[in-house]
Amino acid sequence: MNAPVLEPKKLRPEIIQRIETVDDESLLLLYQILLRVQKDQLWRELSAEAEQDRRSGKFDRLHEIILEARAELRHGLGTDAAIPCAECQ
Repeated sequence: MNAPVLEPKKLRPEIIQRIETVDDESLLLLYQILLRVQKDQLWRELSAEAEQDRRSGKFDRLHEIILEARAELRHGLGTDAAIPCAECQ
């Protein structure tokens, strides 16, 4: 069976019409599939942006910065260390 090639502008109303006629169980499945597609798309976009940041050197000092922050937290030099929380007073 050869599926016709559909244009996105024509496909959207077709999909909406079909969604309106599916049973509840199928609707839940379609929703999960849509969420997965959106998650995959977002992951690709974030991965591409992170790769650009890596290439531009934005992560070059990341390990060093993390080590410094951990050392500050261990030694109480963080900004929050000097300010007691409301529950502690």
